[in-house]
Amino acid sequence: MTTKPILSVRNLSITYPDASEGLHALDNISFEVRPREFVCFLGPSGSGKTTFLRVLAGILKPTSGSVSFMHHHQPRIGMVFQQSNLMPWRTVMENIMLPLELEGAGNIKAQNKAREMISLVGLKGFEDSLPRDLSGGMAQRVAIARALIHDPDLLLLDEPFASLDALTRERMWTELSNIWQAKQKTVIMVTHSINESLFLADRVLVLTKRPGKIKLDVAVDLPRPRTDDIRYTSHFGKLAKKLRSAIE
Repeated sequence: MTTKPILSVRNLSITYPDASEGLHALDNISFEVRPREFVCFLGPSGSGKTTFLRVLAGILKPTSGSVSFMHHHQPRIGMVFQQSNLMPWRTVMENIMLPLELEGAGNIKAQNKAREMISLVGLKGFEDSLPRDLSGGMAQRVAIARALIHDPDLLLLDEPFASLDALTRERMWTELSNIWQAKQKTVIMVTHSINESLFLADRVLVLTKRPGKIKLDVAVDLPRPRTDDIRYTSHFGKLAKKLRSAIE
């Protein structure tokens, strides 16, 4: 992994205005992310995780501090939310093609790229299906493919599996890990799940309760590719205990 960061966050703070002194959501956040690194932010509800992703996506401006991307061009950012947010009247193929259509890409180019993404996320045979005919896990795979189709520099994941049942969620960890292995994108993901963060990430940053501050930055030195069995190893358990202690 190259030593030069792709993203640098310095002294980032967010305060939402309200009737009194304002709601202080994030306080003095500083860290760096390197190319092809998978970083998870872990923390309790209300710790500012989603707010932080909105800043990285350019949806929200920081109250103070800076976010710097180490590119000469405006970075391409893909984002996947808790809900798949698919357009119900568009097929799987059409939903995935949407970002390229909005960029003005030709129909043939968009279709070819969408087929590549459909193969990547394991949805061959469902190209013409509508969202109502998909399971929750399949819908989130479509959302991931849609976020990847324009080859983003940074992929942001806002608890993408939170609405799924436990077994489907665990299967999606493996799916996402395989997709990341194949595409080697830089990923920042927020989650409430200790096991999810350890299974997926190279690093886990633990946030405190509001206002969110970085309490712990842990390197996840587990071998890749990761299979379900790794969750039952003693080292996985030691890392989980360390993260749990930081949250509590």
